[in-house]
Amino acid sequence: MNLILLHPDDFTHSGHAILHDRRFHHIRQVQQPEPGQWLKVGVLNGDVGRAQVVGLTEHQIELAIELQRQPPAPLPLTLIMALPRPKMLKRTLETIAAMGVKQLYLINSYRVDKSFWSTPLLSEKKIREHLLLGLEQAGDTQLPEVHLRKRFKPFVEDELPAIAANTRALVAHPYEAALCPAAKQTPTTLAVGPEGGFIRYEVEKLAEAGFDAVHIGERILRVETAVPVLLARLFPV
Repeated sequence: MNLILLHPDDFTHSGHAILHDRRFHHIRQVQQPEPGQWLKVGVLNGDVGRAQVVGLTEHQIELAIELQRQPPAPLPLTLIMALPRPKMLKRTLETIAAMGVKQLYLINSYRVDKSFWSTPLLSEKKIREHLLLGLEQAGDTQLPEVHLRKRFKPFVEDELPAIAANTRALVAHPYEAALCPAAKQTPTTLAVGPEGGFIRYEVEKLAEAGFDAVHIGERILRVETAVPVLLARLFPV
């Protein structure tokens, strides 16, 4: 946890917050602060700053908050991703939150197992939990928005053209594709397929929606690896 992320209901009054949940236990066990010590904090969907420990017991910690600056700038990206297997979904949610993605669409695909849509990890609570872990890792506060789309064709035909309008629209595809373009701070819509990739029909439908196929080399990567590699290639550090 590189940032203690504060929620509105943590505040007892302006400038003061009390924690007694997972975050408190992490602070007490890992950071082991003393009264008067300063910690790095941020307010969910708000600014980043520091907090002084003004009270510490076995059950809670009280912090005096000073907010000083905005969080890191988000990536100018909308990520369209075929729903991965549950174990991979957890890691991917944390990764995209840590890397600054703020708009994520989880979509269906021919190679997405139907059982994946039944996982408890798709509950709003579980998605939020893993996004928060990613924000805490990166020192960010802006919570990504996650949208679920269970039908591929209606989404690609009816919604995606408007989502991708006036952006660099790309689909990651290892075959019959151009090399991934150079890093630019350009508004981008990126589609990433499931394990095994999008089938030809799906790539063709994405092409009809204005997407160009790109690859990142000869090696075939797992989704959880391909996503951060693609983001690092498409956007400057």
